[in-house]
Order: sequence, then structure tokens, then C-alpha cells
Amino acid sequence: FSLGNELLKLHCEANTLYWAKALLTMTYDFIDSAILSTNSPPPFKIPCLCFIEAGLALAHLQLMKGPTKPKGGTICGIYLLEERIEGGSAAFTKYIHNMDCGPSMSADMHGYDIAEFLAFTQHVQYSKTGGLVNCPCFGML
Repeated sequence: FSLGNELLKLHCEANTLYWAKALLTMTYDFIDSAILSTNSPPPFKIPCLCFIEAGLALAHLQLMKGPTKPKGGTICGIYLLEERIEGGSAAFTKYIHNMDCGPSMSADMHGYDIAEFLAFTQHVQYSKTGGLVNCPCFGML
């Protein structure tokens, strides 16, 4: 990719992560509000999930003009810096298929409670945004 195309693609990915985090926060706010409006806590544990931290980094080429201080340079690299996840790819579990809103595992499997919670978050996001948004990218966390 050219630097311009790379910047557009990585900016889109970073922006998507930003919105996904906002939607997850909205879901937890909805849950907190619902819990506060009742007399008893829910009869199940609510998973505490999060998205990774990430940001764009632009590398600049420093141009020297004479023996004095460097002048501002042009962009020579664009990077999406992401939080390191311990365990690498082995730490990822497929909870929801991207083409289905339900859990992709059976009820007796480890992590089914998280898969159900992620299906619930999609419902809340869809409902709270008037059907404009849901985050189907919970396929692997």
C-alpha cells in the first residue's frame, strides 16, 4: 500500500476500535442503570470485558538543512500500535460467528456465559442506537 492508502486503512481500523469501545461502555452503562433500578443484584455474574488499547503512530523522516537544527520531515511510516495480549493467538476464543448473533458454542462449553453476554451486548447496542449500530466483531476476543 502507498502511505496515503495505509493511513486511510489504519485510521479506519483505529476509528472502528474507538467506536467499539464506546458501544461496549454504553452497554455497561445500560447494565449499571438496570441494576440500580432493582432491589436485588442479578442472579448471575456479569463478565468484565474490554477491547485492547491501540493508537496510530506516524514516523517522520527528519530532513537536515545545513549544519543547524533539523526541520520537520515527511511521513515515512504509519503503524497501528496495539496492546500486547499475553498468550498470543492461543488466548483467543471464538464466541460468536460473524454471520450469526448467537453463541457459536454449546451451553456446556467453557466460555458459554461470555458468548451469551456478547449476544446480549449486540441486542443492547442495536436497541439503544435505534437499530443503527451493533458490533458484530465479537467473533474472537
